[in-house]
Amino acid sequence: MAQRDREGGYHYGVAKFEERAHPRFLLNLPVEYYPTKSALRGLGYTGNASEGGLILYLRMHVKAGDFLKVRLFFFSETEMNTIEMLSQVIWAEKMEKNEYRCGIKFVEVSPTDWEKFNRFLKNLSPISH
Repeated sequence: MAQRDREGGYHYGVAKFEERAHPRFLLNLPVEYYPTKSALRGLGYTGNASEGGLILYLRMHVKAGDFLKVRLFFFSETEMNTIEMLSQVIWAEKMEKNEYRCGIKFVEVSPTDWEKFNRFLKNLSPISH
């Protein structure tokens, strides 16, 4: 019997089949973030990324439904890039030592930043070349 997990996949024994609109890439990239209703800022990092959202590791407690402004830093080709986005927390969990892991979806990204991010992801994919 299959069991559905919180990330939308099904577990059949040891195999996991996911229902995802966009491929995920395991990435450890630095981020700066702040809740839209707060002046507090924090630093964190990504666990993975896709065209739909990110997994973030943060030091600030967040909960599902919260909105975050996120600045993502990445090196692409010969330069350091940053993109800014408004995102919404879809799920969150407490990890060890005051660290939180959360899944966010993109709510608003400028067209210029969206193009930079998509180009970065496409360059990671072996099937895009």
